[in-house]
Amino acid sequence: MPAFIANLINNFFIAFGVVLGASIFAGMGAVLTDHPPLKTMLDLAGRIKIWAMAVALGDTFSSFAAIEKGIFQGEFKSIIKQALFVLTAIFGANTGYYFIKFIYRCSKIWQN
Repeated sequence: MPAFIANLINNFFIAFGVVLGASIFAGMGAVLTDHPPLKTMLDLAGRIKIWAMAVALGDTFSSFAAIEKGIFQGEFKSIIKQALFVLTAIFGANTGYYFIKFIYRCSKIWQN
């Protein structure tokens, strides 16, 4: 598997895992502090998406350097690669958020 594809897959799952993991641990904290766990998980998942993207992208300054290189030195391939990395991280973070939202909605159905 080419390194580029492997990096895209890693970016997706890192962003997904950050949102999912943080939400689960926030839910556990909510149980300990007597707050509604699923509501806490959903609220945190919505707020943490941007941080999950930053974590997935890692060194964001190297992304900016690659974009600058693409703009000023005419290497548009590096701009496209960085855009795909960012889009994959966004997709992973949003998938994690919608997974938590799905669990939240299912809990509403199960309560009835």
